[in-house]
This record gives sequence, structure tokens and C-alpha cells, in this order.
Amino acid sequence: MSEKYIVSARKYRPSTFRSVVGQQSLTHTLKTAIASGRLAHAYLFCGPRGVGKTSCARIFAKTINCEHPTPEGEACNECPSCKAFNEQRSYNINELDAASNNSVDNIRDLTEQVRIPPQTGRYRVFIIDEVHMLSPAAFNAFLKTLEEPPEYAIFILATTEKQKVIPTILSRCQIYDFARITVPDIVQQLQYVCEQESIEAEPAALNVIAQKADGAMRDALSIFDQVAASTQGHITYQSALDNLNVLDYDYYFRLVDIFLAGDVMQALLIYKEIRDRGFDSQFFINGLAQHLRDLMVASTPQTRKLLEMNDEVAQRYGEQSTKLAPAFYYRALDLCNTCDLNYRNASSKQLLVELTLVKLCQLVAPQQQPAAQPPIQKIAPAPAGTRQPAAPSQPRQAVPSQPQARPAAPSPAAQAASQPPRAPHPASVPPVAPALASRPAPRAVGSGPRIMVNVPNAAASPQQPAAAAAAARRTQPFTEEQLMAAWNRYIDEHPQERALVTTMSYAHPQRGENETRYLMVVGSPNELKNVEEHKTELLKYLCDAVKNDDLALDVKISKEPIDTPKILSPREVVEQIKQNNPNFTQFLKDFDLGLA
Repeated sequence: MSEKYIVSARKYRPSTFRSVVGQQSLTHTLKTAIASGRLAHAYLFCGPRGVGKTSCARIFAKTINCEHPTPEGEACNECPSCKAFNEQRSYNINELDAASNNSVDNIRDLTEQVRIPPQTGRYRVFIIDEVHMLSPAAFNAFLKTLEEPPEYAIFILATTEKQKVIPTILSRCQIYDFARITVPDIVQQLQYVCEQESIEAEPAALNVIAQKADGAMRDALSIFDQVAASTQGHITYQSALDNLNVLDYDYYFRLVDIFLAGDVMQALLIYKEIRDRGFDSQFFINGLAQHLRDLMVASTPQTRKLLEMNDEVAQRYGEQSTKLAPAFYYRALDLCNTCDLNYRNASSKQLLVELTLVKLCQLVAPQQQPAAQPPIQKIAPAPAGTRQPAAPSQPRQAVPSQPQARPAAPSPAAQAASQPPRAPHPASVPPVAPALASRPAPRAVGSGPRIMVNVPNAAASPQQPAAAAAAARRTQPFTEEQLMAAWNRYIDEHPQERALVTTMSYAHPQRGENETRYLMVVGSPNELKNVEEHKTELLKYLCDAVKNDDLALDVKISKEPIDTPKILSPREVVEQIKQNNPNFTQFLKDFDLGLA
């Protein structure tokens, strides 16, 4: 008859301080206290699940009663006390599960047991697991015994939620905080289990299991058993992904390469492939954000130690991170975070994720238009006498009323210079959508289809060295008219930020102490707070528009009252139209119209 199967989490549960995974400093402190005889009467072991709190409590209880401890501070496992503990028949160790025994009567039974001295050994140890589950009355009943126990009694409390333990209990205990177990430590322990069980496992597969365990060794062993059972003793990277429903990081590496190439269509096809495999879109976007975070961490040697993965995968992250500029990480992570925040309320979640992928493709996509591309004509008519001839390679289209043609590769500063200052929007009319003239130029016909979405502050082109792009500082002179043109353009392009653009429509920037410092005067603290929240984004937009990174914007509250325009609700807008136009009321009655 074959030997009865025991799950790995029980079979490889630590029985000595040396076998505890990932808590070396803490176990060293406990062994030192035992060796020196400086034992407290109460300990509190706290930390995440599956990190060894209860195991350490049992090892500690066995070691302090061991008759012949080893020079390393471990129990000998040979004396009668150790044998009784290993065979689970020791009367010196008492365990109480506070999750199911949390009443006053349970604590009274415990205090009655405390009065009985040990028959063998020196100490009686009382381990209370999940102590935060005790009722308030049980805590109070336990206080006196915990504060002044007999000299032979030692209490070890274990909990995953230290904040739920009342302060009077905390003040009577020595507190030991158990840390999450790192991925390398979990992988090392899983490799040891593989050797003991004669199981073949790829290092990348063990790394996936360790990351899935999220710092808990017990969870890692349970997941290991699950994968090992389905693979019949040969754990591969792909089998681990299939069993644990984990998205392969190869998808994320491919996506980043696609972002560098600006290939929108290929990004959407990969997203469809991921959805067809049954992965949730929010799970995907969070995984992409984690991948971008790991790339950012891997980009510098100082932060590379924050990567919790094996050396082979970490090297791959380091190689891809060299292709990206630092600004890409910040903007890409912000886009992923915004998508995650808006995911729950989005009516079309697939469209939200696809739009995020489109914007990510544009962060480093070339914005230059080739010379062979036909010019794009604006919808709005150009001022008289400003007709621009077509490119030499294209035939001139002589249409008398033809609007002005767009240059091949306009820059934000050139656009700002060519547009006159705009008048502020009326208070009762919300800002209009951005003009078609401010849309980016399309790509050449022969370069493949691309979808262009207006993404502010695109990162440098991959053809430019990242170091040169970061070191260059723009100091191009600009006029106040160019700044106002960019100011009004920001109002047009951000109608969703209604409070901000309303404030910007009347609080125009005024030149300050020098040519690059401007002052914005608002009328209330709420307006000041709203502008400060968006100041970084606004200032970055203006700097890009005028090509000058020395531009500064100060905001303060006016000492004099300002007649600020009121933001009208849709109902107030209708009421105002009724007052100004009596026929509008009759129109609403004739067609039985009204606001919902």
C-alpha cells in the first residue's frame, strides 16, 4: 500500500528556526533571547498570512523546553520534551483558535489551565492564533492574566491584523512583525521541494508560482501542489500559466515594442487575442501597468533591486528599458491608471481599453508628416491674404474660396504664432470642442494605417537618443500673443474640465517680473485649489506650445472682489433663454419638450 499523501504546506512546514523561510533576522533574535535566558511572558507575532507566525510560535515553544539545545540554538529533537512535541502529545503547549473560541468563557477556561504548572519541562506555552478575533469582553477578561502570569507561563499571540488588537494588550507584549516573503526566497524553497519530491520544474514556472503567492509561503506550496498534480511531475512555464490563469509577460513585452513602433492596429489585435483567451480587460490593463512599472524600475541600476523576479527575466526587463525615455514611463503609467479608475463607470469597457492603447502607441509615435503627403485643408476660413501655395510635388488647386492649407509638419509654437489671441468664452456658454485645425497631421499613405488621438506632451521619437532628448532644454523666445493662443487652445481642447476652463476664460495670465514668469489672479480659494491641481499639466502644455521650458505660472487670490462668471447648469441655461426669448417658451409647449 502506498504512503498516504500529505500536502506540501503541511509536509514542509518549518520545524526548526533554520527552516523558516524569509525571516532570518527575526528568528536570530528569538534564538538569542533563548540562549541568554531573557524570555518575556508575552509575545505578539503579527504579519501577512502564510509567512510563518504560528510555525515560529511552535518552534519557540519546543525550543525553550528542550533539555539539550544545540549550539546553534535549535531544539535537539531527541529529549522527551521534543519527542512529546513532535508526536503532538505535549501538555506544555496549548493552542487556542480565537476565530472560533472568542468568548469570555473560552478565556476563563484558558486562565484556569494557566494555574497548572508543567509536569515536565520548564514552561507552559499558550499559543492564541488569530487573537484579533476575540470579543472586547474576552480581551478584558484576558488582561489581568496576561499582565501578571505565573513565572512558568508564556503567551504567544498571533494575528494578521494587529490594528484590531486593543492597545492594552499590545502594551503587555513584545511585538514581532513578520515580513512578506520575497519571490527569490519562495523560489529557492520551491526548488528544495522539487528536489525532495523528484519533480522537474522550470525556473520561470517557479517564478510565476512565487509571484502568484504574493509573499505567502503557504500559498506558494498550495499552488505548487496544484500545478504539479496537473503536470504529472514536470512543471513547465506554459503549464503554470495555463493552470493559474496568468497572462504571459511576453504579451506585455510585445506590446511595448508595438508602442515604440506606433502600430495601433497591431496593438488592438493583441488585445483581441488576450480577450479571446478569456482574460478580463481590467486584469489586463493592471498587468500592463505593472509591466511598465517594472520596466521603469529596471531602467537604472539603483532601483533594479526592486524587481521581484529571477535574473533571467530581470535581464530581459533591463534590455527593453534601455529603449524608452523616462518621460514615457510617467505618461504611460498615468494613462493606465486613468483607464483603471474609469473602468467601472465606462459604458463601453472595451473601447476604453482600446483608446488607452491608441494613446500609448502615440506617446513615441513619429508626429512628423512626410513631404510627399498632400496638405490638409482647414475647415475654418483663413484670414484674407494668407493663402499658402501647395507643395512643389503637388499640383496647385486654384479654387477662389479655398481655405488655407496646413503645412507638412507644423510645430506647436508655429501654430501658436499663426493664431491671434482668442476672446474668452461667455460665462453661460460651455467651451466648444477643439477646432479641426489643431488635429495632428496624418501619416504618409505608404507607411501603414494609423489612428491618431490627441495626446498632449508626446515623448521623444525613438530615433532620437533618450539622453539627448532629456538633456535638451528649450529656451525659444515667445510673445504674449503666442502664449494667449496656446492658453485659448487649451480651453478648447479640455471642455471636460469645466471648472478650470471657466476660470481660465476670465483669469488671463499677466506678464510678471520677467519675460517668462506670468501671474494668474483668481477670485476664490476654490478656484485657486482647482488651478493648482491642474497646474502641472497646464504648464507642461504651455511650455510645449511656446517651446520654452523656463515658462513659470504663479497663481494667487485677488484682494479685490472679482466679478467671476457663474457656471450655469443645463436647467439654468434653459431658464435664461426663456427670459431672453419669450417665443422659446411657446416652442417648448408646442413640441412638449422639457428637461429630464
